[in-house]
Amino acid sequence: MIYFNNVSKIYNEDSVALDDVTLTITAGEFVSIVGHSGAGKTTLVKMILADDVPTSGTVFFESINIPKLKNKDLTKLRRRIGMVFQDFKLLSNKTAYENIAFAMEAVGKSNEEIESDVPHVLELVDLSNKMFHFPNQMSGGEQQRLAIARAIINQPELIIADEPTGNLDAINTYEIVQILKKINDLGTTVVLTTHNRGVVDSIGKRVITMEKGRVIRDDKSGKYII
Repeated sequence: MIYFNNVSKIYNEDSVALDDVTLTITAGEFVSIVGHSGAGKTTLVKMILADDVPTSGTVFFESINIPKLKNKDLTKLRRRIGMVFQDFKLLSNKTAYENIAFAMEAVGKSNEEIESDVPHVLELVDLSNKMFHFPNQMSGGEQQRLAIARAIINQPELIIADEPTGNLDAINTYEIVQILKKINDLGTTVVLTTHNRGVVDSIGKRVITMEKGRVIRDDKSGKYII
């Protein structure tokens, strides 16, 4: 599904974000990318979205050479990917229902589809009772669950969760991980970046460890080891 071929990202001689990274992520995998701050985790996932481009090497999504995409085709690619961020990035002036409906409207879904699908996805993340609450009326864990609901509403093939539990306590972290595992069990590929040892160990699936822009370990069923 995703292939990095000898990818490097060099900002200057003192700032090498990625150093000759080659790896493959297959459809249906749950992959945790771990490492200390500055290891290159976020730069790696930015390459998949073309939010950053390699200095050298290539990044493919299936047969699509991502850095060579034109704007129109890049929009199509991004619609196949759902993003979950550490800081939620919810629309503060919209309710939970409206945050998700907005994501559906952006891709041209009908009112009938929105009315049918939004309650279903809110139920999936256990937020049915918060449907008409605004983000500032919800806890951090609830906001992150809403962000996940928004990310999956258009049935993407890939979910990228960039440090999604970084601002959450242990109980909310556990709930977010369980939801991501459920999404993966339903067939969606999940790429998680984190520095949380407990999260990675509880998932028990593939772990890619990065250090100073390089992949130093790639364990099929691993734990957080640095």
